[in-house]
Amino acid sequence: MKKSERVDFVINTLNELYPHIPIPLDHKDPYTLLIAVLMSAQSTDVKVNQITPLLFAKADNPYDMVKLSVEEIRAIIKPVGLSPMKAKGIYGLSNILIEKYNGLVPKSFEALEELPAVGHKTASVVMAQAFGVPAFPVDTHIHRLMYRWNLTNGKNVQQTEKDAKRLFPKEKWNDLHLQIIWYGREYSPARAWNLDKDIITKSIGRKQVIHEYYKKNKKKTN
Repeated sequence: MKKSERVDFVINTLNELYPHIPIPLDHKDPYTLLIAVLMSAQSTDVKVNQITPLLFAKADNPYDMVKLSVEEIRAIIKPVGLSPMKAKGIYGLSNILIEKYNGLVPKSFEALEELPAVGHKTASVVMAQAFGVPAFPVDTHIHRLMYRWNLTNGKNVQQTEKDAKRLFPKEKWNDLHLQIIWYGREYSPARAWNLDKDIITKSIGRKQVIHEYYKKNKKKTN
């Protein structure tokens, strides 16, 4: 199968599995999305969705957020991990949004990436999900699956993002990055992976990955 055919197979299969694509992080506007995405670094969306209601009950906008201290923010978000850095980032970016952007989240990659604790991936998620601007945020699921599907060499997330943007049509980026995340969680996880349920990898996957999977599982059954 040619690479273009494999790309089409991925798109068609994901559209069949996920015709309606839920947003993983609960939010109500660009600001609450920005905070939720920032909090999700090295944490799970499930955990973040448990904690954000507690934070947003006290402050769901930058003006209320800066009324809290960094320590108060940290105490609330502690269960998601990396709370010292995240609390400083949330407080700091809220101040900047008030001072520079009238309390609104800016609609550019450059402005977002200048905010404390906001990297390229976080900015990409906000641009895609809050503002509908084409972006391809690469998380661990997308990085793993693009490698398993032999669509990138998997050296780093920057290369994976470049390859995804080169291979997939721009108008599909925002849907696809979410579809791949859901697929990775449900059918192609890092652990407890069942290749027989993973129709995409089984059909178009990297031969080395498939070979290693069967080799590893053969040892378990012996």
